[in-house]
Amino acid sequence: MGNHVLLACGMAAGPLFTIAYLAEGAGRVGYRPFRHPVSSLALGRAGWAQTFNFLVAGSLSLTFAAGLWRAGPSRGGALLMAVWAVGLLGAGAFRTDPVCGYPPGPPDQPQHHTRAGALHDLFSLAGFLALAAACFVFALSGAAGWTICSIASGVLFAATMALASAAFGGHQRWAHLGGLFQRVSLTIGWTWQTLLAVRILYA
Repeated sequence: MGNHVLLACGMAAGPLFTIAYLAEGAGRVGYRPFRHPVSSLALGRAGWAQTFNFLVAGSLSLTFAAGLWRAGPSRGGALLMAVWAVGLLGAGAFRTDPVCGYPPGPPDQPQHHTRAGALHDLFSLAGFLALAAACFVFALSGAAGWTICSIASGVLFAATMALASAAFGGHQRWAHLGGLFQRVSLTIGWTWQTLLAVRILYA
């Protein structure tokens, strides 16, 4: 497979993932996008669609990481992108626990985490940390404009994801905005990955 195909996978992953979760959330009864996490879309009878979404995005991002390894701007950065991809795959393989009142019925905060829910959180955290770190690593391999873009993306991605985590963890001030914070964070992360793919592909 040509390296341009591998890098193009990095361009496709974010837009496809975003379109899919927006469509799923819009048609889900009881689901509130500003409050509930994207991962909660994997719960319920139609949950297979979000599970598939995670697996596709993870596979495309892992392919992209292989392209970055071949292209060689930063082997360390390529490894971090691979960890991000594995985090997505793990998030798809292990479903999250109910949280923030979705699906309707369970309490806002689960009394006991299931093994699958704990593994989902672990893979997700590893992926988020790896993507944030990759922003800073790849910031070193470009002109000033790219450096500023990457550093800003890493800081904003990490900050908004921290706010989302606090909201999902039961912080009363942010509880009703956890989904919004997470969507902003994911948009920043996926946009940066797309820009990275474009930059390497057309360098």
